[in-house]
Amino acid sequence: MAFGNEAMSTSSFEDGARAAARSSDASPPPLILVVEDERDLAEEIRLELQASGHPVQLSETVDDGLRIARSGAAVLVIDRMLNGEDGLAIIETLRAEGNATPALVISALSSVDERINGLKAGGDDYLIKPFDIRELTARVEALMRRGGDARQTRLQVGPLEMDLVDRTVHCDGKLVDLLPREFALLEYFMRRPGQIVTRAMLLEDVWNFKFMAQTNVVDVQIGNLRRKLDPTGVRRFIVNIRAVGFKLNADA
Repeated sequence: MAFGNEAMSTSSFEDGARAAARSSDASPPPLILVVEDERDLAEEIRLELQASGHPVQLSETVDDGLRIARSGAAVLVIDRMLNGEDGLAIIETLRAEGNATPALVISALSSVDERINGLKAGGDDYLIKPFDIRELTARVEALMRRGGDARQTRLQVGPLEMDLVDRTVHCDGKLVDLLPREFALLEYFMRRPGQIVTRAMLLEDVWNFKFMAQTNVVDVQIGNLRRKLDPTGVRRFIVNIRAVGFKLNADA
């Protein structure tokens, strides 16, 4: 299908989102706003999210995206490059207004500095193009589950401190060098101190597995994380709960 320079019809996008969100009795699920000016990609995202049960509204400009975001959305998916403008302007404006709606930034700008810029502007997650559309859906759903805690950029549990913008972890003031998956795993625990989490929860929320895989990857990664947090093995930050799962011990 050729689009050329033809302007995207926002009204047709909105009609499709409204139709997907209709429900005869219950209130419609929370709306996801996608601000993307590549129409093919925008439609692919919309179809995937709607197939997972999420109503979607599409926009292609900074001004229109900001207008819709102000009217209410559960999660924002915002492209960086929008017709010569930076989509981060939407997030920065919302944050200045006190709007904490979780935002996933998508962009072909892939350098570490660009990712940091996206997070410092108020983004909650950053996904580099090209990406698997299923990963985008998983990240959106993770932001929805995090809810009001999504805007928190610093976490502390006992001697553990995590900076979600700089992507650093300190234990007793000493820097702990973590791989990306180890960082995500520790963040999951630090958002739930003292709460029991199962292997199934970790596989779905940290590894984005949609089924209970027969794998020991959780135990292996937790073992690695434990050794990095305390090489002596004396302090058990993450403890096993027999036949149930694990929990982060805030008093370690």
